[in-house]
Amino acid sequence: MRVASIRGAKHRYYEQPRQDAARAAVHEATGNVVFAVADGVSSATSAEFGAAEACRSTLERMLHLLSQGQEPPDFRDVVEFAAEGLRRLARRRLNKEEPEPAEVAGLYATTLVAGVVRPDPAGPIVSLCRIGDSGAWLLDPSRTTTPTGRYQPLFDAKTGPDDLILSNDVSPLPHVPDPLPVTSTRLAAHEALLIGTDGFGDPLGEGDGQVGALFAHHLAQPPTLLWFAHLVDFTRETFDDDRTLLAIWPRTTRAPR
Repeated sequence: MRVASIRGAKHRYYEQPRQDAARAAVHEATGNVVFAVADGVSSATSAEFGAAEACRSTLERMLHLLSQGQEPPDFRDVVEFAAEGLRRLARRRLNKEEPEPAEVAGLYATTLVAGVVRPDPAGPIVSLCRIGDSGAWLLDPSRTTTPTGRYQPLFDAKTGPDDLILSNDVSPLPHVPDPLPVTSTRLAAHEALLIGTDGFGDPLGEGDGQVGALFAHHLAQPPTLLWFAHLVDFTRETFDDDRTLLAIWPRTTRAPR
């Protein structure tokens, strides 16, 4: 597993904090890998704290549910626990017992992708959920210009291939959608699971450009931690958002030390 969270060019220029966050852990009793990636919404005044709290509380709840025998964990339970974490922050910040949803969102709104990778003799099983517009993909580096491409999105794209305008409208935590977008798939030996904020997903697009080719080449095998961070810090004109990427490969894949 590799993860990097990079402050975008805009936040660097204005000396502002990174509003993305990511966290991952291993549940030792079951061998499950749990993870969370969040992108604080720019209109929220303390978005960086919302993203960090969403990741922290999400992992806390998933590890607890796994210890209770839930495999995979109940994702609605998980995201509601994360939403309560944001409300808890707002109560302390506002000194108010029951802040309004709009008040919580105005302070701490964030997207979230949370999931678990479970070991299985036939190949690891990936289960995950999403709130907002962060994304998840299966990367098959061996593919080139096939109809499905090298990047298989695990959630619906923000826009269709013929859309001319990229929408930034999201419905983030603390709102929990009903139904909650949940998906599951098996990770093949030659594939990598990618979880990323839109700072990665927007320049990636459908994966058929230079950004897609760059990551398909360098993520065919797990790179060193420093090189992975260097890759995530790529530059592409007009894309200046914070950028976070988490990647997981099957254990059969060789990785450098």
